[in-house]
Amino acid sequence: MDRFELCRELREAGVPEGSYEIPGCPGGPGGPHPAERWFLEERAGLWLVGVHERGVREVFERFTDEDRACRWLHDRLTAQGPPPVPATAQETEMLLRDSDGIQRRAREELERALAESGRRKGERRPGQARG
Repeated sequence: MDRFELCRELREAGVPEGSYEIPGCPGGPGGPHPAERWFLEERAGLWLVGVHERGVREVFERFTDEDRACRWLHDRLTAQGPPPVPATAQETEMLLRDSDGIQRRAREELERALAESGRRKGERRPGQARG
């Protein structure tokens, strides 16, 4: 798989274009991006994959070939994760009143999904503070 095939497969899978930055893809360098997104780039003969967060790129993996890098990123972006758990009426009321609660719950769900997707323990994840 090359980066162009990866872009096509991500679009077909319904992955929002703003959630990744891949050279040659719609929404690529120069296009609008959210503050947090996955990236793929080639640098000095290596393919780097990681997360771009608030202007800082955190490299999670390095690959010697494009195919392996693209497949690794594809797996991360298309992982289904656990099904959502419906909120109780009380939880819904609390979340509607408290934006911090909404953000906290979203971070917790993201952490659970990333843990279940097989990410290595100890990696920094999007939204996690540097230690």
